Amino acid sequence: MINKDELKKFYIQDLETSIVSYLAELLKIDYRKAMNIYFNSKLSKQIESGKNGIENLDYKNLAEDLIENELS
Repeated sequence: MINKDELKKFYIQDLETSIVSYLAELLKIDYRKAMNIYFNSKLSKQIESGKNGIENLDYKNLAEDLIENELS
C-alpha cells in the first residue's frame, strides 16, 4: 500500500531538486550557491508548509518567481 505522506515527501524533494538545478542554470552559479539561495528563501518555507498549494506549480515558474521577487 502506498503511504501518501511518503509519496508527498518524495514529490517535494524532487520539486526542490528541480528548483535548485534550474536556479543554478538561470543564474549561472554553482549548485551549492543555488541551494543556499533556495533554502534561505520565502519560497522554500512556503513549499515546506504546503500553503496555498504552491508545491503544485511548475518548478520553472517557481524558480523564476523566486528570482524576480526575492533576488531583485
